[in-house]
Amino acid sequence: MVDTAAKGAVPGDLRMAGQLWPVLLASAVGLLPYTVFSTFLVPIADATGGGEAAVGGLRGLGGLAALAVGTAFAPLIGRLPVHLSAAGALLLLAVSSLLGAAGTYATIAAFCVLVGAATAVLNPALATAAADRYGDGPAAARAATLVTATQSMTAMLAAPVIAVPALWWGWRGDLVATAVVAAVLAMAFLRRGRGRAAPAARLGYVATFRALAAVPGARSLLLVALLRTAAFMGYLAYLAAFYDSRFDLSPGWFAFVWTLSGTSFFLGNLVTGRLANAGDDGRPRRLLLAGLAVAVAAMFGVFLAPTLPVALVCTAALGASHAVVAACVVSLLVRRCGAQRGPALSLNAAGMSLGVFVGATAGGIGLGAGGYPGAAVALAALTAVALVIAAGLARSA
Repeated sequence: MVDTAAKGAVPGDLRMAGQLWPVLLASAVGLLPYTVFSTFLVPIADATGGGEAAVGGLRGLGGLAALAVGTAFAPLIGRLPVHLSAAGALLLLAVSSLLGAAGTYATIAAFCVLVGAATAVLNPALATAAADRYGDGPAAARAATLVTATQSMTAMLAAPVIAVPALWWGWRGDLVATAVVAAVLAMAFLRRGRGRAAPAARLGYVATFRALAAVPGARSLLLVALLRTAAFMGYLAYLAAFYDSRFDLSPGWFAFVWTLSGTSFFLGNLVTGRLANAGDDGRPRRLLLAGLAVAVAAMFGVFLAPTLPVALVCTAALGASHAVVAACVVSLLVRRCGAQRGPALSLNAAGMSLGVFVGATAGGIGLGAGGYPGAAVALAALTAVALVIAAGLARSA
């Protein structure tokens, strides 16, 4: 239901959070299964009888599932009532969490695939649901960026939050609890959506892709998101090894670096979502360009840093700048795509899944060819290409 009062102005974040709390809670729950998997990889591997490398590699299946399902499902986000998409994804998340709790190699593999598929539908559905409440324009875009900000906050805080109850009920208990919460939220979405009309626009499957391709700048924004994700995730893949090699930082101390990066990303996403949608379409475009430019410089700053303090400052700058870019991409997609924003957000999520693989590959090639300076060149080059593409958005306003 559209909040007509919010069409002209962007409500305060606390007010929006109060109106969107089921959506924000669901977006946080969507990150929990993989967080449990990553945090408790060693005991999960022991339970399955497989090695840590073999079990950890199953996470890649989730990325492939997210890419395939996100792309295939994109046109349907605009054709189905969004609460049904969100509820179905939450139920699938609940089922996958229960499968994971069984703790065999086969069920963990199924868990990874199904969680990837569920989140590929859940995340764009939630962002679309948040935006739909506020119609079109800046308020709708801000609502969508609140969803992404909640996800980045959850990624930063989820590990310690799930570790505490796991002291009592273990990692299986965490997955069962996640399944229960996801199922309850699914029922809540079904109740809240009862009686709402289906979307008026029902384009055909292929026609939806064509309509999205016709939106000025949409393809460029999706490509920017893919390249940005590739650069950032490729950088994160080698960050721990870099700090250990260059500054002899132990895993315990590196946890501080990881928290610094996550906090910077969260704050950058949260603040930019507000700033980008406090004006016309030109503001998020300018912030997008600034964020990409800083990201290029910060990538070199981290890998070429002469001292630890310089590396830490550049790490924070890199996390914040990528968050600026991510928030601006979501804002511009929501504001430009209108009825096609659901499919656009779905393709954006699928492209970011692909970006994870592209980034790890590019960073590995750069590292093998020229050490950490080579990795910096490879990953900064991806960001620089995104910067060039973003510069053309002004002409497609």
